[in-house]
Parts: sequence; C-alpha cells; structure tokens
Amino acid sequence: MLRTEELSLARQMDLVFKELQEELSGLSSGTVFVQIRNNVIGKFGIRHNPLSGRSGVFKDEQEGLNSGQLSSFRLMALESLKYKRRWTHGEISYEFAIRQGMVVVDAILESNYNMANLMIRYPRNSADNSDQNYG
Repeated sequence: MLRTEELSLARQMDLVFKELQEELSGLSSGTVFVQIRNNVIGKFGIRHNPLSGRSGVFKDEQEGLNSGQLSSFRLMALESLKYKRRWTHGEISYEFAIRQGMVVVDAILESNYNMANLMIRYPRNSADNSDQNYG
C-alpha cells in the first residue's frame, strides 16, 4: 500500500478534489483549503459562505458546481502548484464562486516557517555578530 508521503503533491491534490467532489457539487461558492506539512497534505476541507436564513428557515443552496466546473476547478488547483516555491509547510486556499456559468477561482498560497529550525541551522556562535546592532 502506498503512503501519502510517497505521492506527489499534485496527486495528493487530485485525491483531495476526488474526496470533496460530492460536497462541492452542492455549493456555488466557498473556500477549499489544504494544509501542507513536509509537502504532505494533512488537513483539508471546505469553508462555505454563510447560509442565508429567514423566518427561522435556511434556504437550500442553489445548484452547486457541475462536473465541467469541478474539472476546471481541479485543473486550476493543480496548475497553482507551479507557483509554490521552495516551501514545504503552509496552506493553500482556493476561493471559488460560480459567475455567469463559469467557476472563478482565486488561489492564496501561504508559506509557514519555524524559527526553531533556523536556530538549529544557524547557531548563535556562527553568526557574524550582525545582531549586536539590535540590542
């Protein structure tokens, strides 16, 4: 059996969209997010836009993404991975909405770094003492 860390990030993203397909087919807007650690997708899901209610009743969502829009969304998500540079930890969010029958997507790539890792990589005694100017 293949482990997640043995799959490319693109293949993992493909699996995310396969898992979310049914939920996305009921939504016309929202945000798909994937959290990445060591180039492995851990947590992922959908934040949907607020449900609108009136007189104690929530309206049913209109039609969600159809198969063509889902396919287009998935391809845009895969394409966005080309813009991920050097970082291995972070989050990618895809804000989506249906506009005039097309799915519109904005990708937000967020890299995360840990100062403790830098302190191990660049120990204080090997610094060029440039931090003395800052107190």
